[in-house]
Amino acid sequence: MRSLRRRTPEAVGPPGERTWHRGPTRALITLLGVGVAGLLAWLTTTIGHTSTHGYWAVYGILAGAGLVMALSQLLGGWTKWGRPTFSPSVFLVAFLPTLVAVGWILIFHQPHSTLFRGHVTNWSNDIGIDGFVNDMGGPLLTMLAFGLGLVFGVCFDTVPARRPAPAPIEPPAERTVESDANQPIAREREEETVVRS
Repeated sequence: MRSLRRRTPEAVGPPGERTWHRGPTRALITLLGVGVAGLLAWLTTTIGHTSTHGYWAVYGILAGAGLVMALSQLLGGWTKWGRPTFSPSVFLVAFLPTLVAVGWILIFHQPHSTLFRGHVTNWSNDIGIDGFVNDMGGPLLTMLAFGLGLVFGVCFDTVPARRPAPAPIEPPAERTVESDANQPIAREREEETVVRS
């Protein structure tokens, strides 16, 4: 008797293809992403962040490390026959507000005063969030920059490749079989037979 076990989405692929490689491939790509992100994080330790340029270089690289982690999951999607796609709704609803919040905090904490830092500092004081923004500095800036890159990477995803749907099988049309008695010719013959007899 044939097994009726349901196939999981991970096991679905083109007919006749073995799918055992999918789990290990995605795991190795994730490990590669971790390695690259770690290398980028280490690179920031070689950059002096006391200058404005060095400050933005450090946190830009950390945001890149977050993006690498998100993209490693995107690259792992090829094992599911997925195609990359960009989500405008995630970009607008999730990434842009995150960019504004994290950007605001990063500008507030940059080491030297600039036109933008002066505005952000004054606006934070005017709306009463300067204490909160100040508390989000220090080591938290590393997490915020990494998270910003990660959220941007989440705007990309893989969707399953669409395969042509099989043509629906239509049941055969019911044929109405009429008896000979219902046929006009058959009735006429019967009437002729009765008249002759």
